[in-house]
Amino acid sequence: MRVHYHTFGCKANQYDTERMRQELEARGTQTVEGSDEADLVVVNTCTVTNQADAQARRFVRRLHRERPDARIVVAGCSAALRADEYAKMPGVVGVVGGHDPVQVAQAAQPRSLVQLELRRDLDRLDTEPIGGSLLREREGATRGWLKVQDGCDRKCAFCATRLARGASRSRSVDEVVAEAALLAQRHPELVITGVHVGHYGLDLPEATTLGALVETLLARVPAVRLRLGSIEATEIDDHLLELLAGSDGRLAPHLHMPLQSGADAVLRRMRRWHTREMYRRRALEIAERLPVLGLGADIITGFPGETDADHAETAELVEELPYTYLHVFPFSPRDDTVAAELQREMPVPQRIAADRARHLRDLAQSKGQAYLARRVGDSAAVALEGRRSDGLRLGLTEDYLRLAVRVTGAGEDVGAVSHLVSGKIIADGSEPVIEVALD
Repeated sequence: MRVHYHTFGCKANQYDTERMRQELEARGTQTVEGSDEADLVVVNTCTVTNQADAQARRFVRRLHRERPDARIVVAGCSAALRADEYAKMPGVVGVVGGHDPVQVAQAAQPRSLVQLELRRDLDRLDTEPIGGSLLREREGATRGWLKVQDGCDRKCAFCATRLARGASRSRSVDEVVAEAALLAQRHPELVITGVHVGHYGLDLPEATTLGALVETLLARVPAVRLRLGSIEATEIDDHLLELLAGSDGRLAPHLHMPLQSGADAVLRRMRRWHTREMYRRRALEIAERLPVLGLGADIITGFPGETDADHAETAELVEELPYTYLHVFPFSPRDDTVAAELQREMPVPQRIAADRARHLRDLAQSKGQAYLARRVGDSAAVALEGRRSDGLRLGLTEDYLRLAVRVTGAGEDVGAVSHLVSGKIIADGSEPVIEVALD
């Protein structure tokens, strides 16, 4: 059976899709690049907004129109909350309300009658396995994803992910280390990911911390660079900061710290647990310790009740902090969240939300360009990724700069290079590039 996988959403979802692929391949299936070649398509959905749900449903409908003979299995976060809707869609032969790869494999088996795997009790998601067979590879990618926990115990007003993924639950240290060792055989960099990685270890029989896990990984899986995925600023403790500053780049000096808003009034309505000043103070402390630092954040513009003054506070904070990039999204409501009710009470027009998003993106672009200009002349450790149309490779630096790579020496052949390579960021006309010399 030939299977194609289509993933919506975050790194945790991408990791889950790889687990599904590995499980189905172990049962004899063949993974194919395009849906036009597939007998079965597995769609791993996202439910971060109503638009994400709608996008997944449109994809399933279009897929059935284009490939009416292909069988479709729908899984993931949206499927956890809208299983009945997906079950009624033409072409769908199975729905898995969650990310369990074994259930996906079971739903994928040919049957004469439609059989659905539905999770009607969302509390069951708290026991959905996140361990089991270890992931060996993120197929076709330079960097591997290492998911250390799933679920979330927070209750942000705009988020439905906790409803879809259940309570926070951590993998054991030994299991994470064993999987990291396997992935390190194929990937020069591993990204530590999850739904709320800052809560890693709190639920384990012997409580531990993310910092303790990272320290163990650095010691027991030496031949790989580690990178933290999205993590809250208030959950980067002194232990993690020491590892970032003292690991000689083994733990990449790059942090993505969700901000969402720089105005306390908005943060309170969002039900965030940090204040503007708490975030600001920690970001500046981190930047003081890490002179080379890729720093990103998520920001929502136009959240219900956001005023011009609130937006100005956010822009002022963006200007002050050493961001190198931002992910900015105009607010989009999600059913069954507190924010959806707030939107009915105090809506912000979409035009205004979009204008504010554009303003912050412009600020972030300027800051990113200024940071890159300062890095010209510095050395960088590069994970080689894809290839550009002009033949140059792309590389990702420790501080999350994705730049073209020019290779000199050794026949200029980097096709077989799968490890980190060292280079220098140089000015090449209007475009900085990384120059790598191979012996």
